[in-house]
Amino acid sequence: MRAIVAALALTAPLALMPAAQAERLEGPYAHATIQRGDYATAERKLAAEARVFPNKPEVLLNLAAIYAKTGRVSDARALYDRVLSLEPVAMDVADGQVAPSHLIANRGLRLLDSARMAAR
Repeated sequence: MRAIVAALALTAPLALMPAAQAERLEGPYAHATIQRGDYATAERKLAAEARVFPNKPEVLLNLAAIYAKTGRVSDARALYDRVLSLEPVAMDVADGQVAPSHLIANRGLRLLDSARMAAR
C-alpha cells in the first residue's frame, strides 16, 4: 500500500504526497505550495514531476485538482480519467482514512460535474 496524505478536495483540491515526505519541507507533489494557494508554482512543480513520472496517481490527482481550481475543467477531467485507467493505489487521506486512487479520481469527476450543473 502506498501511503498518501490528501490536503484539499476539489473545492479544496486533492493535495497528495507520500506520508514519508509529509515531514519534509516540500515534496515533489507540491503539497505545501498548494496549501498556500500558490497554484502557478505548484502546477510548474507537478508538471515537471509528471514528465518524469507520468503514471503516478498522486501527481496526476494534484495536477487535476489545480486544473479544476483554476477553471481548466477539461484538463482536470482528462487527468482524473487517466488515473482511472491506471492500476488503483491505496492512499491515506487527510482525515486518516484509506481510499483507492480510483475513488479519489471519481470524487474529483463528480465534483467537476456538480460544479458544471450548478453553473447552468
